[in-house]
Amino acid sequence: MTIHWCGTGLSAVPGLRKLIAAGNAVTVWNRTVDKAQAAVGDITGNIRAFDLDALRAALAPGDVVVSMLPGDWHVPIAEAAIAKGAHFVSSSYISPEMRALDPAAKEAGVALINEVGLDPGIDHLMAHRLMADYRESDAFDPANTLSFLSYCGGVPKQANDFRYKFSWSPLGVLKALKSPSRSIRDFEELRAECPWDALSSYTAPLPAPETFEVYPNRDSLPFMAEYGFDPQWPVKDFVRGTLRLEGWSDAWSDIFRTVENLPPGDAGEQVLRDLSQRLWQEHAYDAEEPDRVVLCVSLEATRDGQPVWHRSYVMDAWGDARGTAMGRLVSHMVAEAVDSVQAGDIPPGVSAAPSDPALVARWMEEVGRLAQHLEIVRHV
Repeated sequence: MTIHWCGTGLSAVPGLRKLIAAGNAVTVWNRTVDKAQAAVGDITGNIRAFDLDALRAALAPGDVVVSMLPGDWHVPIAEAAIAKGAHFVSSSYISPEMRALDPAAKEAGVALINEVGLDPGIDHLMAHRLMADYRESDAFDPANTLSFLSYCGGVPKQANDFRYKFSWSPLGVLKALKSPSRSIRDFEELRAECPWDALSSYTAPLPAPETFEVYPNRDSLPFMAEYGFDPQWPVKDFVRGTLRLEGWSDAWSDIFRTVENLPPGDAGEQVLRDLSQRLWQEHAYDAEEPDRVVLCVSLEATRDGQPVWHRSYVMDAWGDARGTAMGRLVSHMVAEAVDSVQAGDIPPGVSAAPSDPALVARWMEEVGRLAQHLEIVRHV
């Protein structure tokens, strides 16, 4: 059984090195061989230039393929895995095209597990744990009103005037500012075309409570079923979103206006590319500068307006001698998924981060080793 790890970007290397160091048979594939050699060449010589046909030819039944490449490669690689009876792992959101591979994966008896990084990934595990704890509690009642919040963000450990720093090209962050979102706020569906239309404040229950700016991202509503919410339960708030340092919206106000007033077509794309290049020059992380990742998932149940159950799962991690917080959290969780696939713990078909209590507990033990702070805060 061979692990075929495709992609050696900044969020891939720590977990890849862990799998190699553990004695697994690993073949490393990267579009640029020199970059892969710089990343892991000191511990393996099994490095190849990524080519889908070459990867397909190398696959054998029972192998595990990891895609840490750009998202448009995930489905073609997953299709190749299914054809060869191999499993597939990625940290990315499950696209409709990936979801459509579920019947073929089940028929082939292979697992295609996605959403196993940081966000999505660790946030799912926290949500499943809180939901399980709530259902098992004496406070559980289908008539309770629920509020669910999940906020995650990468922020500079040393705050700067810009209130943010970039680990890689800012272009993706800029394009995300154009993405609409859907969530529930105060019992009503909230649709926002841009983050600045739905900004709010959130105080994270860290050892020293800290207030952040937050906003919904993507479409939160499908995750209600993913996390086990019954459609009949009253829900006041349900949001999965992004967390930023206080002052971020003021520091980024000119960027918001630029994005809001982009010219159509190629001209707009060029404006974003030019802005991305300038931001990268002005606000990239310096060598050895620590990043920081904060993740908070909260579930509150109220009855007659009074809280009867309220817990928050909180994590705070930052870069240290082990490397960046973002890189180790994402890639180590991908490595954890590979181990679980190899052990037969992930069922055939397309799935996201597991909800099985034993797997959640095991994966969160790994998170506890990766983060500087991890805690379930019991408010009630």
